[in-house]
Amino acid sequence: MPATKIQPPTLFQRALEGRVLYSHVVVVEAPSLIFISGQLARDKSGTIVGPRDMRRQIEQVGDNLRAALRSAGADLGDLVKTTTFVTDIDEFFRHVDMRHNYLGVGLPASTTVEVRRLSHPDLMVEIEAIAVRP
Repeated sequence: MPATKIQPPTLFQRALEGRVLYSHVVVVEAPSLIFISGQLARDKSGTIVGPRDMRRQIEQVGDNLRAALRSAGADLGDLVKTTTFVTDIDEFFRHVDMRHNYLGVGLPASTTVEVRRLSHPDLMVEIEAIAVRP
């Protein structure tokens, strides 16, 4: 069953560069939930892609999310919730267009948190996700 995305009129709708960044509420009535572990900017061999380059890392994390979803028979439009951890939130929001290329497709409910560091000093972004398979 599809997810219903709601933007309650009484809640502030966060947008940057004219793009709404997330849904406040996602309602799911389906038996098949997909939970994706935090995806980092590592390629298939484990090499860090774009060390200390937020834009390149967002792209790689998006590619990794897409691959994880496809393995479960889903795609980016099936995302219902993401949690993003970044080491520099100001730098992260300079690349909202790149984030929107991936997450804007499904406009999931979303939380972004700045953290002191991730599992390696060259990593700047990690995204975990929940999706619903149609």
